[in-house]
Parts: sequence; C-alpha cells; structure tokens
Amino acid sequence: MCVGQGSAQLAFRPAGSGRKGVAVPCDGALVQQRVTGAEPLRIDVDGSEGATGAIAWQLDRV
Repeated sequence: MCVGQGSAQLAFRPAGSGRKGVAVPCDGALVQQRVTGAEPLRIDVDGSEGATGAIAWQLDRV
C-alpha cells in the first residue's frame, strides 16, 4: 500500500520472484503481489517525479 501523492514502481530481485515493474498508485488502495523464492529477496522502490508518501508491506506467510 502507498499513501500520499503520485505513484511508485516496485521491482523484485532476484528476477523471477515477482512481477517486473509493478505500478503502485499512492492513493491508499491495496495492491497484492505474490512473491516466491528460496533466497533473500530485495524490493526496489522508485517514486515518480514529485511523489510523496509512504509504502508499507504486510507479510502473510514466510
């Protein structure tokens, strides 16, 4: 979930662990993404120009 103004792009590493370039609007709406993998996961976040806000994650199962 992103709360604020603008939008952000999420990328998951290693490749193949999740969708590539997930767009997340910062309007408080929930965005679900299933992420899989047996190694450490990296989530890269790039905000669009002028975007402000906060992004939060909820882990359902590890």
